[in-house]
Amino acid sequence: MKNNIFLYIIILNALTFNVYSQKAKLIAADKKYDKFAYIDAIKTYERVAEKGYKSTEMFKNLANSYYFNSDFEKAAKWYAELFEMNSTDLEPEYYYRYANSLKSIGQDEKANELLKLFDKKSGNDSRGKLFAKDRNYLEEIKANSGRYKIEDAGINSEYSDYGTAIYGKEIVFTSARDTGSLGQRKHKWTNQHFTNLYSATLGEDMTPNKPKKFDSKINSRFNESTPVFTNDGQSMYFTRNNFLDGKKGKDGSKITLVKIYKATLKNQKWTDVIDLPFNSDNYSTAHPALSPDGKTLYFASDMPGSIGQSDLFKVEIKSNGTYGIPINLGTTINTEGKESFPYVSDENEIYFASDGHPGLGGLDVFVSSIASDGSFGELQNLGSDINSSKDDFAYLIDTKSRRGFFSSNKEGGKGYDDIYKFLELKRLSCQQLLYGEITDTKTSSILAATKITLFDNKFNIVSSTQSDDKGNYSFNVQCGKTYYVRAEKSNYKTKEEKIAISTANGKTHLPIALENDKCIVTVGDDLGKCFNIKMIYFDLDKSSIRQEAAFELEKILDVLKQNPTLKLNIRSHTDSRQTAVYNMALSNRRASATIAWLIHNGINSNRLTGKGYGESQLVNNCSDNVICSEEEHQMNRRSEFIITAL
Repeated sequence: MKNNIFLYIIILNALTFNVYSQKAKLIAADKKYDKFAYIDAIKTYERVAEKGYKSTEMFKNLANSYYFNSDFEKAAKWYAELFEMNSTDLEPEYYYRYANSLKSIGQDEKANELLKLFDKKSGNDSRGKLFAKDRNYLEEIKANSGRYKIEDAGINSEYSDYGTAIYGKEIVFTSARDTGSLGQRKHKWTNQHFTNLYSATLGEDMTPNKPKKFDSKINSRFNESTPVFTNDGQSMYFTRNNFLDGKKGKDGSKITLVKIYKATLKNQKWTDVIDLPFNSDNYSTAHPALSPDGKTLYFASDMPGSIGQSDLFKVEIKSNGTYGIPINLGTTINTEGKESFPYVSDENEIYFASDGHPGLGGLDVFVSSIASDGSFGELQNLGSDINSSKDDFAYLIDTKSRRGFFSSNKEGGKGYDDIYKFLELKRLSCQQLLYGEITDTKTSSILAATKITLFDNKFNIVSSTQSDDKGNYSFNVQCGKTYYVRAEKSNYKTKEEKIAISTANGKTHLPIALENDKCIVTVGDDLGKCFNIKMIYFDLDKSSIRQEAAFELEKILDVLKQNPTLKLNIRSHTDSRQTAVYNMALSNRRASATIAWLIHNGINSNRLTGKGYGESQLVNNCSDNVICSEEEHQMNRRSEFIITAL
C-alpha cells in the first residue's frame, strides 16, 4: 500500500499528544473533622525538606508524588535533590522520570544526558522519540512467526487489490483493475486507476471464485474501498472519495479527501447512500469496521484530536440510527505514525495496521484484546508470516475456521497490492487475566474508582482502567511476561506492584491495599506512627539530640505548628540491658531533651508533658536474663508521642 493510507490522499494533519494525564491537584493541607485530625504526611515531608533535612526515601516520595500528578516542575526539583544525594544506587526508572520532568520544563540537554544513562542502566529501553525501537521487538516478532499457511487468494490482478470483507458467502474487496472505461481515470499520485468494489463467491476453505463488479450504485468514477456489512446483511459502510449525488467536495487546499458512507439494501439493490454525520470536507475518514454486536463503528481518520498522521477512532451506533461522538482509541493503539485498517473479531480482538509500533517495516499488522470496559490489552505483532518489510494491512479472520485474508505489497506478489488467504495453524499466545481488588490497608474496605495503570517490564504504559464499585480491576495480559501495576487514588499513597505472569493459560490474582495519605488520629493515639517514628536516637549513654533524631522531630514539630491546639505526652523507653535504675534515669533525660528541643523550636511548654519509663513497659518478653535478638531489644527502645488533646 506504500504510504497510501487514505486511498492515496496525502494526509498532512498531525497533532501532538501529551501521554500524561492533566495535572491533578494535590490533597489539601491539614484539616479537622469532629475530634479527629487529618495529618498530610507529604506536606510535612516537604516542609521538613525545605529546612535542609535529607533522606533518599523522602526525596523519592516527594518527587514521585508530584510526578504522578504531572507537576513536573516540582518533580524535577525533588528528583534533583534525590540525585544530588544518591545517583549511584537508584533504580533506572528514576533516571527516566527525572529526564521526563526536565524535558517538560525545557531542560532538554540535561534530560538527554539522563536518557542516555537510563538507556545504559535499563538495558537499552525503548521510550519516546529518542528510543524509537525496543531491542527485543525482533525476538518477539520471531516468536510470533511460523503460525500461518499463506497463499495467494487467487483473485489478484496486476493492479492494486486489497481490503476484504465477508458478505454472506461472498468476499467483497477493493480493486483498481477496471481500466476499460473511458471515464475510468488514473490517480495522478499513484498512476493507479481509481478503485471499485468487486465480489467473488467463496468455495471450499474460503477460496474465492472468479471476481465480478459488486454494485453499480456503489461504484462511482472515484475511489471506493474497504466495505463492511452489518450482521443482517441489510446495511453496509464503505470508503469513498468525497463524492455524493454527483457533487465532489474539497478541503481548503482544493484536495478531495475520503469519507465513510452508508448504503441500505432494498429489493436486492444497494441504495440510499448517505454521508455519515462525523465526516468533513477538511479531514478524512476511512476503512470502517463493526463491533461483533454491530453497535460500534471503528474507523481511521486524521480528524482533530488525532495523535498522529492517522488514528483509529470508534463511534456509537445508536438504536435510532444516529451516531455518537467519535472517540480516539488512545495511545495503546495510536502513535504519532499511521494506524489504519481496523478489524474487530467476534472474540473482541482488534486487528489493525501501523507503522508507529515496532515492526518489520512499512505497515505491520497488530492485534490487541478489547476489555469489557473498552480498554485495550498489550499489542502484539502478528509475526513475519503476515508482516514483511513492505506494507501489510487489512487483516480479516473467521475465528471458527481460523481462515482469513490480508493485503500486502510484499515481494513476489502479482500486482501493486495483493490479497492473500491464510490458515492460522497456531494461536498467537496463551491467555491470562490479571485481576485483583483494591482495598484500604487499615480498614480493608473496598476502594472504588481507583486508577489502575498496567506497565510492561520497561515501564511503558500498556493499559489503564479504574476499579469498579466492588473495588475490582482486570487486564488481559500475555503469559510469561512481567508487569508493574500502579494504583492511584486521591487521599491515598500511590503504590506499584511487580507481578510475573504464569506461562500457562489462566488467571493471576494481584490484590492491592493502599495506605491512606493522611493519618486519622484522636486523643490517646501515638502521633509518631503517622511517620513511622519508632525511636528518637541518641548517642550511647547520652541525651543530646542527634542529627537523625532532629530529622524525626521536625515532623512532630511541623504537626504541632499546623495544629496549635494539639498537645502531646512524650514517652521514652529503653530495653532491659543495664539496671532498671540506670534505664529510668536515662529515659527521663531523653524525654526531657526531646521536650526541650521542641520548646527551643517554638512550641509552648504548656502543650508538652513527658516522662521516661526505662524498662518498665517492655513490649515483649526481653526482660533481665532472657536471651533476645538485637531486633527484639530494638522493639523496646522506642519513643512515643501520645496525643492528650486536640
